[in-house]
Amino acid sequence: MKLLLLFAAAGCTLAQPPDIDQIMTRVALNQAKSQDSRQDWVYNQRQVLRMIRGSGTLAREEQREYLIVPKRRHIEKQLTKFEGRYADRGKEGSYDKPGYHYKDLDIDGELLDEMSNEMTNDEKSPDGIARDLFPLTYHQQLKYSFQLKGAESYRGREVYRVAFEPKPHMHPDNEDDFLWKGEALIDAAEYQPVLDNTSMATRIPMAVKILLGTNIRGLGFSVSYQKFADGVWFPVSYGGEFDVRAVFFYKRKISVSMVNSDFRRTDVTSNIAYAIEDK
Repeated sequence: MKLLLLFAAAGCTLAQPPDIDQIMTRVALNQAKSQDSRQDWVYNQRQVLRMIRGSGTLAREEQREYLIVPKRRHIEKQLTKFEGRYADRGKEGSYDKPGYHYKDLDIDGELLDEMSNEMTNDEKSPDGIARDLFPLTYHQQLKYSFQLKGAESYRGREVYRVAFEPKPHMHPDNEDDFLWKGEALIDAAEYQPVLDNTSMATRIPMAVKILLGTNIRGLGFSVSYQKFADGVWFPVSYGGEFDVRAVFFYKRKISVSMVNSDFRRTDVTSNIAYAIEDK
């Protein structure tokens, strides 16, 4: 009986999850290691960007499709399909390229194109998603405090639920950046992120609200990841929705949705993988 109790106690000890510092250290290490293995893959990306007026009517919508070629520290993108439409005073129009302006002061057109570039085409991010939104890499982790909330099952895999928030007295590196809070699900076997949800932890300064009439509410994003091979994980979906009020008269509900699909390995004989480089 004593022997059985000893084995039972040992099993309970082994089942205990590592502490949060060990978990996040391994996550940061795997985030760095995965950058090399991604270079052997290409995939397709579909974006849907939409703006709704305060009245609830459509202001603008764009659907974009890209061929994505991962590099070690960034991605290269080739636009393969584009459809845009806008509504103005009860009439609708269409356009076939990003950055289109249908009037001299076209705030919607500029903002939508900027959102696509900044949120899904970060030049220093291995997957294009703005790297500060989901603080899992080593340098981003330095800004945050993490707390292990527990272990659970998610889509058939054991995961750790980890909460994060900015460290006390931490400020953004740039005045245009935000700090984030949220929760992440970390795969317990491979220490890779499975799901990450963030919301804005810092508020728009009151001086900005007063001087420019600008406010952002509900700013938050979610990204999910999927495993495709040993050590190879990619984001498969990413999105968010928030409200913007600016310059006292401009009000929009903005949504961004991105889906990655058709992942495939490439080799030196593949023309698809290097189509962008050859241009």
